[in-house]
Amino acid sequence: MNDQRRSKAAQWTEQLAKRELPAITSMASTLDKFANDDTSSIPQLSQAILHDQALSSCLLKVVNTTSHASVRRVNTVSRAAIVLGIQTVKNICLTSKILSALLQAKNLQPAVYERLLMLMANAFYAGLLARMMLPQHHEDTKEEVYLAAMLYHIGETAFWSSGSALSEQLIRQASLLAPADFARFCQEETGVSFDELSAGLVRTWNLGDLLLKALDDPQSRTIEMQAINLANQLSAAIHTPPANKTDFNRLLQDIAGLMQIDTRQLKERIKQTRQLALELLHSYGADVLVGHIRALPVDSDFVEFTPLAVPLSRDAALLQLAQQLQQLTLRRGNINELLSLVLEQCAAIFKLDSCAFWILSADKTRLESRTAFDSQGTQNTARRSVTISGLQNLFGLAVKQAQATLINDPRAPQWHSYIDEQISKLLQHGAMALTAVKIQDKVIGLISAQHLKPAQVFSDDDYRQFCFICDHLNMCLSLNAAR
Repeated sequence: MNDQRRSKAAQWTEQLAKRELPAITSMASTLDKFANDDTSSIPQLSQAILHDQALSSCLLKVVNTTSHASVRRVNTVSRAAIVLGIQTVKNICLTSKILSALLQAKNLQPAVYERLLMLMANAFYAGLLARMMLPQHHEDTKEEVYLAAMLYHIGETAFWSSGSALSEQLIRQASLLAPADFARFCQEETGVSFDELSAGLVRTWNLGDLLLKALDDPQSRTIEMQAINLANQLSAAIHTPPANKTDFNRLLQDIAGLMQIDTRQLKERIKQTRQLALELLHSYGADVLVGHIRALPVDSDFVEFTPLAVPLSRDAALLQLAQQLQQLTLRRGNINELLSLVLEQCAAIFKLDSCAFWILSADKTRLESRTAFDSQGTQNTARRSVTISGLQNLFGLAVKQAQATLINDPRAPQWHSYIDEQISKLLQHGAMALTAVKIQDKVIGLISAQHLKPAQVFSDDDYRQFCFICDHLNMCLSLNAAR
């Protein structure tokens, strides 16, 4: 990391730790005073916890869940520390403070809040799954792995909890880009990666070397590192199943191999861990996360897209595309999945040189594209932008009218006043169909379908069928948003 990046990471870390999440910083500092193996410090630890009535109450609730139940009910903080050990009690306190601090974030945009809940639930579940993967390890090691897995993405989670103006701008791309592309996009805009933020917060809170090692060397082959990495992959895949069932099964096989059990046994243990997660979230007072701790996906949750390079017929290909959109909607596929499916398949079906999605900026002054496909399935991720504010052009017209537009001949008189320099550069003397992408009648962007050769135009059937698919997409997006 160069000096500029290091400075940027330090600025973000300080802002999140001291201004946005001071309660976590304070709790981490308090707990750091007590060594995990120093039983003589139990009275002082108990006293520190008892100063926070909500925390001590939460601690006893968690201790008395099925996961930590002993023969006798635990009624005091000191008894909890004796029965469970200091490190477990510290982890419970830290988990409680992290959950409560993040959930107290104020005035978050709905999309930001929903992403925050998803990340928090996935992180909490990952911690428990990682612990589950190491049944033969010492309790202290399990606790360390639990904490490392739970906080693996704390940088991103903390960022969204801040409610900054920048977070509201970035969230617009969250469902439009693949996870890796979205992480890169956020890094470009903020000047720091989420992993760097995670490492900075972990150092600030002095939460141990294991998590730092996991962030610095995610491909490490030690069992503990593998458990941390695999647990985060699994919690994310359970929440949002991959399109390819084979990929999910391969992940289960990797975990089963690590645990030296078969996948049937693994699935049973995952079910038990999920039930534990639900009970613990209730004890932590974080019931709002329960809906995000999902059951193992079933066959209908996986939607594998069949290539349309040589469809039986145009009608068969369109029917198949409509069915795939319906399947994705039923399993609550995100906007990125739905859009990518439509762009790629429309490009193949209509033999397009380019089929792109253009998102309307937050201030509605421009449209930006990061994803386009051609008829061969080649993806173009180059960043393009068209300004519509204060100008009269085709893109602005399509947004204003919120309906489809067909330009087969850019030289036709009716288009002269709508083709400025930037639109002319895009058209390249070819044909273009534009249609609005809407969620419950609110325009969020446009889809452009293009033939770049002057001799190629859209037939009436092509245009009608393209509009039908885009209308079907809008219906699916609106159904998802209404849930």
